[in-house]
Amino acid sequence: MGQIKSPLVVSFSVAGDTTARKIADHLNGQLWLKSDKDGQDSIAILQSAYSAERSIVGVCASGILVRYLAPILSEKRSEPAVVAVSPNGEQAVPLLGGHHGANQLALDLSALLGGNAAITTASDNVLGISLDEPPFGYVLANPDAAKSAMAKLLAGEKINLVGNAPWLEKSSLLLKDGTVNVAIDHLVQDGASLHIVPKNLIVGIGCERHCPADHVIALVEKTLAENNISPLAIAAIASIDLKSDEAALDAAASHFNVPLRTFTADQLKQEAARVPNPSTVVLSEVGTPSVAEASAIKAGALLVEKQKTNKATCAIGISETPIDVDAFGTLAGALYLVGLGPGTNQLRTPIADMALRRTSDWVGYGLYLDLAADAKTDQIEHRFALGEEELRVRHALELAGSGKQVALICSGDANIFAMGALIYELLAATGDRAISDAAKRVAIETCPGISAFQAAAAKSGALIGHDFCCISLSDLLTPREDILKRLDAAAAGDFVTAFYNPRSMRRTDLIEIAKEKFLNHRPNNTPVVIASNLGRTAEKVRVVELGEFNPEDIDMLTIVMFGSSQSKSFKRGSGETVAYTPRGYAKKAAKMDQAS
Repeated sequence: MGQIKSPLVVSFSVAGDTTARKIADHLNGQLWLKSDKDGQDSIAILQSAYSAERSIVGVCASGILVRYLAPILSEKRSEPAVVAVSPNGEQAVPLLGGHHGANQLALDLSALLGGNAAITTASDNVLGISLDEPPFGYVLANPDAAKSAMAKLLAGEKINLVGNAPWLEKSSLLLKDGTVNVAIDHLVQDGASLHIVPKNLIVGIGCERHCPADHVIALVEKTLAENNISPLAIAAIASIDLKSDEAALDAAASHFNVPLRTFTADQLKQEAARVPNPSTVVLSEVGTPSVAEASAIKAGALLVEKQKTNKATCAIGISETPIDVDAFGTLAGALYLVGLGPGTNQLRTPIADMALRRTSDWVGYGLYLDLAADAKTDQIEHRFALGEEELRVRHALELAGSGKQVALICSGDANIFAMGALIYELLAATGDRAISDAAKRVAIETCPGISAFQAAAAKSGALIGHDFCCISLSDLLTPREDILKRLDAAAAGDFVTAFYNPRSMRRTDLIEIAKEKFLNHRPNNTPVVIASNLGRTAEKVRVVELGEFNPEDIDMLTIVMFGSSQSKSFKRGSGETVAYTPRGYAKKAAKMDQAS
């Protein structure tokens, strides 16, 4: 059951809750009962777990799991196990990932509950094994050969096994002189044999800083080819933690579709007596006499000694069994800067949603974490109060520096009056504000969101159809005189202007000053959009005229947008007043008419 790790166990009825609790206790899984979670999005809960490649046990009708997961199903070789269990525990049905652990999980649960496992894969039912989808830790090198091999077995022929396959060794289908050749090894195989490759190799890499990615990839591919090694056998790329931010290593890991795992200098130095080619230069520079060989030998034994170019080294280590990369070294940390959008998950971008679901830790202001609750399964929350911006960003970076996959959650777009700039400010900081070296090396990925000004404009027409700008009226971080200068420039420049943080309990006059300045440059009937609680149940969006706009009607949960002198508003037949800013197409059409 290699892939079955801390599954999500869900129950959709009170009748199934007892069974679900028993399963969760048995599997040490996360329990989710709809009876306890009234109002939460159960579809999102299941899709979150599936997207994060967690196995799922649903105590419910199989159709519920099928309907909820169908929109996100992908290529079957990467799917986690999904099992439906009847509320009374009498039936356990593997729906997805049968040979990735679901069949075995169904058998395990049927034994626990005294029920039946409804195994539907043909090869398992007739032969008790399947060659087309080997267990976790192995990969089929020539899947086109599997169908004919299984057909021969179903016709009565036997397996001639070359190599180590624990799941096959007790099968009655094995015969020394069998005609269905099955090879289990890490080498490139020619001929008609069915070739199953154990993922039991580690490629250790050392390289100079900013080494070109294609240089590293070419070195690894050359080493594999010269030793007749299948790239499918690679379980991970490994190196020293000082290289966790090396673009070439990330590129190599992506090229071979494996993770990058790292070790500290002290951890690599522990292998000094076993490496055949230590280097005093490397020892003086990074604190260990070997990087490539020491990283590779962590697999168990050294298969290929260090191969060198003028920029990089690589070595290959081998384990007797497939390598559990989750327990190998440390995953390079990553920080995902997530913009939630204006509030509702319907306005959340897919890349932001995926980051929420795949990360292990969430960091943010409590309100923002609550707004992301529909995407939560077992993520650890790190809640901070309003005003603790630097504390939360620093904490997120240090968490990622320890090897965690972290989501720093912001509302709207994280690069618009949010935490994006502060991340890079701390990455560049020195002295008392400096963060740890490990935190400085983390990968940063920004997952853009829909900002409040975009949502407000979309809800009220098309006010940002022409040039626009955004100004925060908060003077906590920006000097008041700078804000006043920007108001003058925006008003004189005739920009559509969105005002963030327009008013607080302490600061009430800047939005009033903004109104006065803009009235000096545009007519009283200039449209103003007032949007409060965007994306939430209390959402309210309205369009008024600048001359009638009352600054006392707004608060910190409101965004205000002043139109330009060209902006217009009108009432539609539905009674809704909308605002827009012409782009200039009417003038273009008029010129074309004159020309014709």
